[in-house]
Formats: sequence, C-alpha cells, structure tokens
Amino acid sequence: MAKSTLKRLPPKKRPRKAVSNTRGAAAAETVLPELTGEAFAVKAAIEQCGGVVTGQYLDPLGGHPLLLAVLPLDQVEPTPFQRDVSDAHHKRLANVLDRTGMFLDPIIAITAAAGFWTPNGGHRLAAMRRLGAKAITALVVPRREVAWQILALNTEKAHNLKDKSLEVIRIFRNLMEERATQPEKEFGYYFEEASFIKMGLCYEQNPRFSGGVYHSFVRRLTEFSGESLAKSLKVHERHAAMLLELDQKVAEVVQKLKAKGFVSPYLKAFVVARSNPLRFMPEPPELEDLMATIRGKVERFNVDKIRQEDIVASGGGMPDDE
Repeated sequence: MAKSTLKRLPPKKRPRKAVSNTRGAAAAETVLPELTGEAFAVKAAIEQCGGVVTGQYLDPLGGHPLLLAVLPLDQVEPTPFQRDVSDAHHKRLANVLDRTGMFLDPIIAITAAAGFWTPNGGHRLAAMRRLGAKAITALVVPRREVAWQILALNTEKAHNLKDKSLEVIRIFRNLMEERATQPEKEFGYYFEEASFIKMGLCYEQNPRFSGGVYHSFVRRLTEFSGESLAKSLKVHERHAAMLLELDQKVAEVVQKLKAKGFVSPYLKAFVVARSNPLRFMPEPPELEDLMATIRGKVERFNVDKIRQEDIVASGGGMPDDE
C-alpha cells in the first residue's frame, strides 16, 4: 500500500502552561467601584427591564467589566443561532434544581434588541422556566460579540457534530446580517472549523444527514476563506449540495447491500471509505474534485464483490446515523 504524503492540518494552538501568579489581576485589583461607557449602559438596560445588579467587578484574567445580576426570566432568551434545547437534559436539570432548591450556576447574558440573550445557559433557562421561576441569576457581559463565541463557551452539554454544525451556520447567518462584506477568515474563532459551515448547511436541509461519514475529508480539504462572508457562503452552498447528492448515491448502494443481507451500522462509512482515494493521493486535491471522484466510484460500486468480512475488517468508525 502506497504511503500517503498528505500533510495533516496543523494542531490547534493552545496556550502553554504559564508560570504561577504571572498573569491577570490580583483579587483586590478586580474591585470596580464605578461603571462607565458600555458597562454603564448595560446596567441601565438591566434596571429598565426590571432586573437588579447585585455586583460588578473586573474579570481577573482580561480586566473586562462584568455585572452580576438577577434578570426577570421573561426578559431572557437563548441566542437565535444556538442548538435546540434537549428535552431530556433540561427536564433532568429541572429535577436537580427542584430537589436542591438552589440555582447556583449563573447563565451568561448579553443585551439584545429586546431584553437579553444567553449564549451559554439555554438548558438552565429552560429548566428554570419549567419550574415556574420568576427570575434567573446571570453574569452579564457588556461585550456583545460574546454571543458568537457559543462553541467555546458552551460546556453545559457536549456538542455532537450535528449540534456544532447547526450552531455554526446559524452564527454565520447572524454575522451576515451585520458583516457580510468582511472576510470569512476573520471569524474563524467563532466557527472553530470551516468545515462546520458546510456540514451545517447539509443538516439544515436533511436533519438525518450522515455528516460523520464525510467530515474527515471535508475538514481536511477546507480552510477559512479570504473572501467575504457573502461570497464564501455561495461556495459552501455549492459544496453542501454536492455532499447531499453524494449522500443520496451512497444511500442507494447501502440499500443494495442490505438487500443482499448485509447488516451493520457502518455501511455508509464502509461504502465511502472504499470509494475515497484521498489516502493514496500524493498531493491533496480540491474538495470538489475529490467529491466528484468519490461519487463516480460510488456510482460504479459493485455490491456483488463485497463480503461480510470486508465490512467487519473495515473497523467501522463513525456510525452512519449520529
């Protein structure tokens, strides 16, 4: 077997472990006796909606002003681009809150056109609503761009590929309303991976799209664009359409395999792995070219040559339905 010379994507940069007590402010230095500018305007917005500011301080890491407040529950909504709330998760959380009788984990909130948005706290908000609460504790951040940092902030319930991709395309569309002419690569921090934009477009059109089967090669061959959000979206949409068409062709082959008696949760992954020549290519191709090649191989896929042990030996990987 030829050894692939494809270069892997560089690892994500993570801060190195710092020397103890060398960064940020000491506890006494975080006292914020007076609010000015944007923070002052946020305090006024809290009070205007019937909320109460219970504390204010400077974030000990970056020195940004933050406000601890209790907000009327009906004045807070999740950001419109985050993932849908899980019924099972928020009901379980409501049960825990009911038994403890305490809400100890404030949501993060920012000002919105009407009331407040929470980019991190959707399940806690739903749980408190389920319990009939009147108000909720929130850490209010004057910097509204925090709303787009959902993927970095939301540790409440682990994201799967579908959750993450749908959030990214919703963030993308929200940014388009205000910053459509700015380069896509400027927002890489908010999107985390450029491939999530394409995956999100696919999941919007087909909630049962088997994204995990295709994401490894899409991720490897996708980078953030220097073009504007408006122009780059057209490219992502074209690629998403190709992925959805490919997924349909793969599904047709899977049905033929099932008709011959093959049973496995990894049939789609098996068909795509058999049809994907990327690991044998000395140079990485364009994503469109690779998808066209894979589609051609899928269309010529001969199910009569497949044995059950071939599927077992493939090792599975990501199940077809996530």
